[in-house]
Amino acid sequence: MPQHAPRVTQELLDEPHIEGRLISVLQLHDRVKELGADPEDVADEYALDVADVYRALAYYYENPEEMKAVRERRETDLRDLRENIASNRLDGVSPPT
Repeated sequence: MPQHAPRVTQELLDEPHIEGRLISVLQLHDRVKELGADPEDVADEYALDVADVYRALAYYYENPEEMKAVRERRETDLRDLRENIASNRLDGVSPPT
């Protein structure tokens, strides 16, 4: 009996990802399309079936507005984090070395 690959879900992190895993659709897309990684290599790296990688890519392209919102939310969170770190350093608080 063939094994069914995990599906894309949003049960964790308020962002589409591979069911039962923490790897997100956006991360898989960026590895393959932005960094030029081979889908088979990405699947091997994350112990996924290559179909999972292609399923994530299909989800990304089938839901452009959602994926744009996810990317914008990540960028906002990262900017806020950087500003918070910079603000703490200005207040004389710095992370441990």
